[in-house]
Amino acid sequence: MKPIYLPFSSPRWHLKLGLQPLNLANWIEIDQELSDYLRLKAELLDDRRSEVLGGLPGSEAAQREVLDLLLEHLPQRFPEVYQLESDRMINLQTQQVWRISDFAARPLELAGRLVQEDLCLMQPRSEEYVLVAGSVCFPFHWWFPEKLGLPLAQIHAPVPEYDTKLNRPVNNFFDRLQLDHPGYRLNWGLVDSPNLCLANHQAKPLDSELSVNAIGDSLWIRVERQTLRRLAKTNHILFTVRTYIYPLSILEQYPTMAKNLLHTIQEMPSGMQQYKKWRCIIER
Repeated sequence: MKPIYLPFSSPRWHLKLGLQPLNLANWIEIDQELSDYLRLKAELLDDRRSEVLGGLPGSEAAQREVLDLLLEHLPQRFPEVYQLESDRMINLQTQQVWRISDFAARPLELAGRLVQEDLCLMQPRSEEYVLVAGSVCFPFHWWFPEKLGLPLAQIHAPVPEYDTKLNRPVNNFFDRLQLDHPGYRLNWGLVDSPNLCLANHQAKPLDSELSVNAIGDSLWIRVERQTLRRLAKTNHILFTVRTYIYPLSILEQYPTMAKNLLHTIQEMPSGMQQYKKWRCIIER
């Protein structure tokens, strides 16, 4: 079943990292939408490869380490879905078969085709972490090629107050991240489209005559479940992003969460609303 992540436990707006310990048994998540996600990934990788996949020279070993982790983890954690046979990985649900040796030169591509998560590799360099490779099919208002090769601070430069409130905590967390102590966090936004790939999406103002019920069916809550773990062999940090889309109307089942979301939006600084591209959605 599709998990429900509604990170509105508090009615207060806070810009914080919000990391929690991750049980590696729950590192990767799959649900009934697996086939749809993997089909869309395959289309993007086949038709727009340079926009969703890439790696800097020297990142190959870390890419291979990610693929090896998935080849080991997936058949063990989800034996009803994944089957590893010598040089082949088989998805029993989608009937896809991948020959592993075909991806020897691009291991992160196969890794990305196996799971619903997007994958980013961060390499420690001096006192910063640089994005050196990724398979990013479902970005939220950003393009992967524009971020490849940038350190964390530059990647997050558009985020209001990141430099003053989050840059140091994020770098400190990366520095302290241990092999056996991975973490995860939830990021969220409101969008006027259920599409997974929103790299260049421009939100449109809602019709002022829409009823409350109609608004619930015209907006979606987009939640990113982000995990971070250090790789044992290459010392890179693997950052995964699993995107979930829920209609706003789901909050009818969670009235406390609905109230908290409303208060959070009301407290959020206008600069953050603009960054999240909400202003044209919520101004009616």
